[in-house]
Amino acid sequence: MEQAKNIKNFFPGGVCPIRNILSRIGDKWSMLVLVTLDANGVMRFNEVHRSLGDISHRMLTLTLRTLEEDGLVYRKIYAEVPPRVEYGLTELGSTLIPHLETLVDWAVRHSERIMEGRKEK
Repeated sequence: MEQAKNIKNFFPGGVCPIRNILSRIGDKWSMLVLVTLDANGVMRFNEVHRSLGDISHRMLTLTLRTLEEDGLVYRKIYAEVPPRVEYGLTELGSTLIPHLETLVDWAVRHSERIMEGRKEK
């Protein structure tokens, strides 16, 4: 008789914290924004936009708001005319960077192999 496997439950109480958090930072743009802010330090909106290139203004705004809401990015507004707004990583956001760098390094190391696999299908 086969013994029942003890399976780890990743959604105790009906909410999966892993899924919830990774869905927020694992979207198409969030990781790129975080890595960009880490590489460049404090940046203005248009600087972030130029550094990413193909993100729309609306999507960048939504991404920055989400990252700010999660406490990973801060926004500082200067009372000037015209108003100046800068974005940077929070202390919490900075703790995520080594993990993102590991993922980025992995992607770079294996990108050729992955792309070859995609061509085969």
